[in-house]
Amino acid sequence: MPPEQFDLVATGGTFDELHAGHRVLLARAFSLGRTVLIGVSSDNFAATKKGKSRLRHRFETRVEKLVHFIHDELGDVNFDIKELNDDFGPTSSDRNIQALVVSEETEKKAHEINIIRSRKGFDPLVIVIVTMLKAEDGRPLSSSRIRIGEIDKNGRVLKK
Repeated sequence: MPPEQFDLVATGGTFDELHAGHRVLLARAFSLGRTVLIGVSSDNFAATKKGKSRLRHRFETRVEKLVHFIHDELGDVNFDIKELNDDFGPTSSDRNIQALVVSEETEKKAHEINIIRSRKGFDPLVIVIVTMLKAEDGRPLSSSRIRIGEIDKNGRVLKK
């Protein structure tokens, strides 16, 4: 069982269209960490490596919207945002990070990060997995589905 709270917890994503699933992910990270390090995919990384070439918002706008989202949804919390140019970001190089909050979709990468940390002599991260939210049609709630107008940020179906 992980400690009630860590000094530094990490999480990450593209955060293009903020939705209820992002709130769950971030709320879990903030419930565990005194400070949360949030990795946000760079425009280039999102487009080339993650196959998200149709992002609605550029990096700076995504970060700005994320900051507002955090303050509106979670209040006065401690966090830092870092640009991600790869799948691992600071989690593979910052020995101060103690836990990583991921969705089921990205759990495999979390285990890869712990392998890298082990090779460097770092403590492994406690991996906390958040179940992905489903839209009302039973399919995953995702930014890509919001972008194409299938669902809204709460998972309500817009197209039949």
